[in-house]
Amino acid sequence: MANLVIVESPSKATAIKKYLGSNYKVIASKGHVRDLPKSSLSVDVENGFEAHYINIRGKGDLIKEIRKEAKAAKKVFLAPDPDREGEAIAWHLAAALGLEPEKTLRVSFNEITPDVVRAAIKEPRAIDMNLVNAQQTRRIWDRVVGYKLSPYLWKAVKNGLSAGRVQSVAARIIVDREDEIRSFVPEEYWTIDAQVGVGEGKEFAVRFYGTDKRKIKLDSEKATAKIVEAIKDKNFTVRSVKRANRQKLPAPPFTTSTMQQEASRKLGFQSQRIMRVAQELYEGIHVGSENGGVQGLITYMRTDSLRVSADAQKAARELICAKYGEGFCPEKPRSYKTRANAQDAHEAIRPSHVDLEPAKIHKYLTPDQYRLYKLIWERFVASQMQSATLNTLSVELEAAGYVFRAGGYSVAFPGYMAVYEESEDEEIRADAISEQKDIRIPELAEGDTIKLREIQTARHFTEAPARYTEASLIKFLDEKGIGRPSTYNTIITTIVSRNYVVRDGRSLVPTPLGEVTTRLMKENFSDIVDYTFTAHMEDQLDEIEKGNVEMLDVLNPFWKGFEKELERAEETIGKGSFELPVEETDIICDKCGAKMVIKNGRYGKFAACPNYPNCRNTKPLTEKKEEPQRVEKKATAVADFKCEKCGADMVQRNGRYGSFFACSRYPECSFTKQKTKELDVPCPKCGSKILIKTGRNKTVFYSCEKYPECDFSSWDMPVSECCPQCGKVLFRKKGKALLVCHDKECGYRRESEETAAERKE
Repeated sequence: MANLVIVESPSKATAIKKYLGSNYKVIASKGHVRDLPKSSLSVDVENGFEAHYINIRGKGDLIKEIRKEAKAAKKVFLAPDPDREGEAIAWHLAAALGLEPEKTLRVSFNEITPDVVRAAIKEPRAIDMNLVNAQQTRRIWDRVVGYKLSPYLWKAVKNGLSAGRVQSVAARIIVDREDEIRSFVPEEYWTIDAQVGVGEGKEFAVRFYGTDKRKIKLDSEKATAKIVEAIKDKNFTVRSVKRANRQKLPAPPFTTSTMQQEASRKLGFQSQRIMRVAQELYEGIHVGSENGGVQGLITYMRTDSLRVSADAQKAARELICAKYGEGFCPEKPRSYKTRANAQDAHEAIRPSHVDLEPAKIHKYLTPDQYRLYKLIWERFVASQMQSATLNTLSVELEAAGYVFRAGGYSVAFPGYMAVYEESEDEEIRADAISEQKDIRIPELAEGDTIKLREIQTARHFTEAPARYTEASLIKFLDEKGIGRPSTYNTIITTIVSRNYVVRDGRSLVPTPLGEVTTRLMKENFSDIVDYTFTAHMEDQLDEIEKGNVEMLDVLNPFWKGFEKELERAEETIGKGSFELPVEETDIICDKCGAKMVIKNGRYGKFAACPNYPNCRNTKPLTEKKEEPQRVEKKATAVADFKCEKCGADMVQRNGRYGSFFACSRYPECSFTKQKTKELDVPCPKCGSKILIKTGRNKTVFYSCEKYPECDFSSWDMPVSECCPQCGKVLFRKKGKALLVCHDKECGYRRESEETAAERKE
């Protein structure tokens, strides 16, 4: 009788099955199996907030299958993800399957590796009801807020809207920033940059600061001209030269928040894409038999902890010493202090096997997986490396009583910067020249005289605060304690899908619907969209998880306050003006001549007369489909061969799938021939030329010029090099990663020279 292990994901099941062997059967629940029904509130607020869960529609057959396997199993190990939601899934599984408590065990894996999985199976535990109750409280909160608030949105704004607890706060953050931008009044300021030098080719730039007593802000052309006039014929005197060494510490390994911020800034990924790829890396990917087959490549990716295990630190130090040298390894392993309000349930996000370098497994990963894994790997390795040493330099010059400054640094010892440098949000620094890297300033001493070569002034205006991007919004949520690592992605996805916010490039911009809804929430449900109140609710969930507070001790006070807000809103909600801006069309009402506007109905958008109810005319919104006009395709070049049907000239034309050759007598003669290029490699079957062709989906393939007489064709590119074992043609597989013999029985394969060179670098 085998043991049964139930996980969430089929891909995770594949890896775990391999690690546990034949005595264990591993099956996936594919996420939640029970939830609150969508059709009703399903929470009895009058009787202890009892939640009425049902099996999720469409999962009946899966539940039956798992129940059958569970009955036949010796023991049942519930192994969803190691967080609150995973604990709740385990609890729901036990209930839906009717599992016997004595043979039901909970296990969790911070990383999907053989040692961790086997160790967890040896030390199972009971389901942690504190974690379950924390997740239940969040779910009940969200359900009560959503179902109780939505009718007020329908009444005041429009039907079909829905409100969320944390999502409403996120929408408010973006709307508040938009209000800041609209109310922003630009202020004028000026800068003065002087080019000075002590000899030929020894020039450098300094920027105006003020006097030796205070900094001066230049807010007009007149004030700027006065200073320029005072110094234009003067030499500068060196007031001070300060040289120093500064240690720059590496950034800590990733938490969920910092990973999402950095991947957004460096890779341009949206939060949903980041978390999807991270989940794939955590659950396991086949990285080749030489690397252990299926491996979970990173630790659990929903965490706010900066803690790293001693084994991981040791492995990182060994790699750093071997790869970069002992000088890059600090005397003691680095540890980072986790924030006070963090849950600290898991380690920081790091590679499960630091020796699996990104270049080593590049060919087994998708482009997204490789880029995110490389980012995580480099960040972790850098976090365990020696600090960088910077030679800093700051110079102050004086002319006519006015002080100018310049500063910068050069890298004396790269340390962790040899592997990774953290990116930053863009900031406007108008008051000084930004710290320059590798600044070139000649040797100077106090009292030296320096000539003024050139002086330039520039007029600027202060700029409004930037709109939030996904990275900066996640940073704000994290700093304010709104939401938790597992919720950031859902928050952003929800406010975009509900059309409260739209993406403009990387920026998040509120829609008219988002602004109207936020104003309604602020006026009638101020607590729900209050930053501090929402953060306090998150802290209460943490207390439930720790076992310090009971569910009802949190839900009852919340409901009493929320119920009063609902009662007040019932009296005032209809008195406010929360109408959405009217969207006009070019359709003219054929009854009264007014321009019709777009309205939303049960079956979608339609055009309606704005003079309703005096004019009730409506029309469906249909896109005009114009008949496609036949455009004569222009020939771009005459081919050096004739039409095989009629002997006329063949000309090059551009079509849907690229360039091709067609008979110049078209449409009388419809003969065409695909435009091809030759590959300087003989056909492995008949020795003729190989042509490079393009398929319908613009995919490139290789075919013999005598096709179909010779049936050779391949998606892999033949190369001029022959197999050293059998002498047949080699093919380049997967870009430039691998060379493989054309004869499958031969089986010869090796890494290409380009890839080998990249790895050495």
